[in-house]
Amino acid sequence: MTATRQNLRPDLARIAGWIADGSRVLDLGCGDGTLLAHLRDARRARTVGVEISDQHVIECARKGVNVIQQNLEDGLALFEDGQFDTVVLSQTLQAVHNTERILLEMARVAREGIVSFPNFGHWTHGLSILRGHMPVTGQMPYQWYNTPNIHLCTMKDFEALAAKLGLRILTRVTFADGREVSWLPGWRSTLAVYRFASPREAA
Repeated sequence: MTATRQNLRPDLARIAGWIADGSRVLDLGCGDGTLLAHLRDARRARTVGVEISDQHVIECARKGVNVIQQNLEDGLALFEDGQFDTVVLSQTLQAVHNTERILLEMARVAREGIVSFPNFGHWTHGLSILRGHMPVTGQMPYQWYNTPNIHLCTMKDFEALAAKLGLRILTRVTFADGREVSWLPGWRSTLAVYRFASPREAA
């Protein structure tokens, strides 16, 4: 039994709402395949996931999700230019070593990209640093010495990088505690979700 949109995490439900019926979708770091299974069943999307975890690959297989076991750091050479309509990188960007490379590869293989990441600009993070400690929150629940998050950024940081790479931001949605945030999102949101067009589409 696959997740309905109502049962998806709020950020994944918003992402699903941006996917057109019949789209070709690539999900990088697809986890257990919940989003892809939903898109396949609810949107008739043609989906492929990339995931490195053995357990997550098994869970994808149980859901009937097409998945390739591969480290994202190895790039997306398996995929052709423009092979997909949308490529998703959900809550994984901050753990990727070569941030620019993965964003440019996303723009190469798809017309649009969707990226979500923890917003390091949230006010509690600044307060934690003023108190002399790295932040530990629900969105970033790790200690400094065991965190997989190696490239933390604020929303303005990401928007500056997108502009540098020629990625045209189409939509931005922010969340805190599973609810959308519209007022002072740079300070009040813990998670940011961006939808962007590849340079080919922006031209």
